[in-house]
Amino acid sequence: MPRRRRHRRIVAPPGFQGYKPYGTVGESAEHISLFYEEYEAIKLADYDLLKHEEACELMGVSRATFARIYESARRKIASALVETREIKTVFGNAVLDNDWLFCHNCSAKFTMPSNLTEQKCPVCKSDKIDFLNKLKI
Repeated sequence: MPRRRRHRRIVAPPGFQGYKPYGTVGESAEHISLFYEEYEAIKLADYDLLKHEEACELMGVSRATFARIYESARRKIASALVETREIKTVFGNAVLDNDWLFCHNCSAKFTMPSNLTEQKCPVCKSDKIDFLNKLKI
């Protein structure tokens, strides 16, 4: 029996739901699913310029696991660029560091200060919100 997968810690969900190729003729093939932990690995290694040892500690995984997640993300992004396929973000096997909320009305992702009693979306003022780590988006 394989070991149970540990959840990968991420600081914040991606600020987008997906990317589409611009200027292609016809419909592109099936989309590519980029997991939140793959997005986080790309962000930590390439955007924040952290070494893999530092990044794996932030995500709560081993160095080898971080390298596999990072490699998978790079391959998916390269495949999407070369094959002009859409990229969509999906929750995957991640757990958010903070209690992030998701608005069902406008799809905004946000945190709420603990001293606020009224829980409404800061973007559209909707009360149709849920904790993001309880959803599988």
